[in-house]
Amino acid sequence: MAAPPWAHYGRLMSSQIQSAPAPSIGQRLRQWRQKRRLSQLDLALEAEISTRHLSFIETGRAAPSREMVLRLAERLEVPLRERNGLLLAAGFAPAFQARSLDDPALRPVRQALDALLAAHDPYPAIAIDRHWTLIAGNCAVQLLTAGASPKLLQPPVNAMRLALHPEGLAPRIANLAEWRDHLLFRLRRQYADSADEDLAALIEELAAYPCGPSRPRSADSLATIAVPLRVRTDKGVLSFLSTTMMFGAPLDATVSEIALETFLPADAETAEALRAMQCAEVESKTRQQSRQA
Repeated sequence: MAAPPWAHYGRLMSSQIQSAPAPSIGQRLRQWRQKRRLSQLDLALEAEISTRHLSFIETGRAAPSREMVLRLAERLEVPLRERNGLLLAAGFAPAFQARSLDDPALRPVRQALDALLAAHDPYPAIAIDRHWTLIAGNCAVQLLTAGASPKLLQPPVNAMRLALHPEGLAPRIANLAEWRDHLLFRLRRQYADSADEDLAALIEELAAYPCGPSRPRSADSLATIAVPLRVRTDKGVLSFLSTTMMFGAPLDATVSEIALETFLPADAETAEALRAMQCAEVESKTRQQSRQA
């Protein structure tokens, strides 16, 4: 692919413009404190240090120890991956590994995910990473991916993009405007917690997708409990409630970012339809095995 016409100009300019220096450890801590909407007094009390000492750290008049960086990061609820960044900015080695899921050390994690996904059948369930990239899914996920454009199903699959893209699940979501608002709210809250710029780009992309006309929220009892996902299928409109599960007390950044998104039937009709679909699939597999035998 040919380079865009501005590429050469950009290279010339980059040699003339000095990049901005990376934020210091004090500046980074102040940014996180402000994101959490804490005053210096609030954070100092939480961390059991003096406001004066915290002020000196933020302004660069004092260099925090490794233990102090970790203490402040914990009080600020900084994600593990970003805690490593704080330690590096302070001149220390990272404290938390960020292994690949293929790493033998994470075999128990993979086994736990596989067991949970399988146990959730015949209801859909997926495992995702911090950017909503699909890690794994159970057999029932095919109900949600049916009819999606093949390009959206090419790895790496982004679950949010698959859900809201006009060529993904979106055309089959009966309450698209409502579900879209729910997903964007979750993403914005996740971005506020993590300051991950990849999430900011994803939010901008998804917000630009068409969502169809807004409809008044249903007055049924379910709508007063949680926002359901209503999907049009050849079995009729199926309704789901979603839940999120994460690993408790993780010490690996990768593990801390894995979430299990599960969908449970929101009414008796949906539960019965899913059980019937599972039974039909089992019978089909049994007939195939009988022919092969």
